Amino acid sequence: MILNTGARTDTVQYFTPWLLKRFEEGYVLSRNPLFPNKVTRYELTPDKVDVVVFCSKNYRPILPYLHKITSRFRTYFHYTITAYGKDIEPGVPSIDESIETLYELERIVGKERICWRYDPVLLTPNYTVETHRKTFEYMAGKISGHVDRCTFSFVEIYNKLRYNMPELIPFTQDEMHEIAGFIGSISQRHGLWVQTCGTREDYSRFGIHKSGCMTLKILGDANGVEFRDLKHRGIRNGCGCMEARSIGDYDTCINGCKYCYANKNPQKARENFKLHNPDSPLLLGNLKEEDEVVAGNQESYLKRQVQDVTLDLFAP
Repeated sequence: MILNTGARTDTVQYFTPWLLKRFEEGYVLSRNPLFPNKVTRYELTPDKVDVVVFCSKNYRPILPYLHKITSRFRTYFHYTITAYGKDIEPGVPSIDESIETLYELERIVGKERICWRYDPVLLTPNYTVETHRKTFEYMAGKISGHVDRCTFSFVEIYNKLRYNMPELIPFTQDEMHEIAGFIGSISQRHGLWVQTCGTREDYSRFGIHKSGCMTLKILGDANGVEFRDLKHRGIRNGCGCMEARSIGDYDTCINGCKYCYANKNPQKARENFKLHNPDSPLLLGNLKEEDEVVAGNQESYLKRQVQDVTLDLFAP
């Protein structure tokens, strides 16, 4: 099983004590977002979790304690650092602060376990094609050599985003190709592996690799293990990533990013944040009498011989 700690909220930035306690106690509960009375229990033990995947915009809160997880589990880290300032991402550190934190993360986990996410790429009157060109050039120069790869995606303009971010300017096809072109050329110049995220568009002519930022090959290579050759559907349309089990809840991240897909609006997230109990096995609130708790499917994707070695390594 692949465990994704940051698909629904930034657990690292805002819920580090809770996350650490869940690993310490060896299990976590996750409420089904579609059927709220359905709760899934996942065992957080090395024999049940193949890889723990993190996704955050600020790893600073967990750095002093990260060894408690990395010493027991295989891990991989997605670090989102974009071109935007406080007008778009109010709760996110500056570019330079984020890069310094990335360097510290690299010293702890190694560059082969870190993916820099430059996404979503979007246009506003303040963030033009030329802004992205200059900012990506600057960031690539600083980050290249400290990460495994870079992924980027173009923003999807869905109805909620039209309401939350009216200043958004839709891309033309030429603009998308221009941006993909300089992202590809800048990455090649800096020796940075770059790929798309969640798109079927082919940008290989620009030196950009296809989507799939959480594949079993990437996770296996980063951790020195081999997974079975499994067919899967991807997480969403155009995505080549392996399905993972997510913990946490939507509408809980208080970064306030205007393009956020996981929050209905910032106010809803702030209200839910007050319900957080760091001692509860659930991210929000506590179990209720009417809740139905079921064991989650935690089938291993590792090849059999690797599973056997893993059990030996982590045996008490």
